[in-house]
Amino acid sequence: MKGMMIQGTASNVGKSLFTTALCRLFANKGYTVAPFKAQNMSNRTIQTEDGKEMSVAQAQQAKAANYTPSVLMNPIILKPGENHQTKVVFMGETMRTMDGRDYQQTYYHDARQTIQAALSQLDQAVDFTFLEGAGSPVEMNLKDYDLANMAVAEMADVSVILVADIDKGGAFASIVGTLALFTQKERNRVKGLVINKFHGDVSSFASGRQWLEDYTGIPVLGVIPYIDHDLVEEDGMIDVSTLEAHTSDLTDKDATYEKLAGHLEAHIDVEKLLSIMLGEVHVN
Repeated sequence: MKGMMIQGTASNVGKSLFTTALCRLFANKGYTVAPFKAQNMSNRTIQTEDGKEMSVAQAQQAKAANYTPSVLMNPIILKPGENHQTKVVFMGETMRTMDGRDYQQTYYHDARQTIQAALSQLDQAVDFTFLEGAGSPVEMNLKDYDLANMAVAEMADVSVILVADIDKGGAFASIVGTLALFTQKERNRVKGLVINKFHGDVSSFASGRQWLEDYTGIPVLGVIPYIDHDLVEEDGMIDVSTLEAHTSDLTDKDATYEKLAGHLEAHIDVEKLLSIMLGEVHVN
């Protein structure tokens, strides 16, 4: 399919916000685009127009893309609860509550099929799909059952952009370490790096940018300054009884989506992004 996957070196590096900005940026350029997160572990959900349940993050991204939120964009939700129990939601419908290990054994193959079917339907409906990963793509104890990161990039056959949060420190190590833990096949999918949540003058990072490109052989597509926003975060404990309130949070956010898109466009190589989505960029 045409599009790209946004993966992060860790949780909370800004993948969701970056994807939201991409959705509005390319929608403004006349493309039909949609977000996609194959498997989301979150209790922050909303109700779609047809009464299904999906993550608030993907619903916001859909709104940014001027697209009606659909469970196709978030086919699986895992809602963590007490005593290591997880509520499993497939295509907006609750399946059952179970232990995480039981989920891997019981639903893994069904989940793969559900994700592939959702991807195929989106691919037929839009010009570009922006896939978002979850957490880190190199949690080695989880990779055999990965349904959120590189396994999904392979299903969709898209390139990957790797995002690092420089605000926390350790961005160089997190990028290099992540790339080192990829297989060669996985690493070959990574076509660009993004430094996120930068504070200060981005020109002061010129030497850091050059070092990353020289060391990894992968272009740094942008150094994105930190930006405040009023969007709902996808992490946190939210009861199902608050679904209606979160649905209302999606309204009147156009000014925020425009702000994010403008901010991203000012600090990223848009032409390189487009060529990556079209499959025209190759990185050894």
